[in-house]
Amino acid sequence: MFILWWIVVGLIAGWITGKLMKGSGYGVIMDIVIGIIGAILGGFIMRTLGFAGEGGMIYTIIVAVIGAVILTWIIHLIKKV
Repeated sequence: MFILWWIVVGLIAGWITGKLMKGSGYGVIMDIVIGIIGAILGGFIMRTLGFAGEGGMIYTIIVAVIGAVILTWIIHLIKKV
């Protein structure tokens, strides 16, 4: 069940990040992957800053979007080089 949750959060976060950063995203599969990896990255950043991971679905999506935006920014930096 957790895998399904990760896919749903990843899809939502990836889609939002695609709209914020690029406008169209990278496609459904890559949006999910970027969203899931962004959720992991965002969770790590929030834990490092001392925020607890107890906030429900909205908190999870916000953290995932923050992580996915950072990840997308890093991808853009690497692609430009």
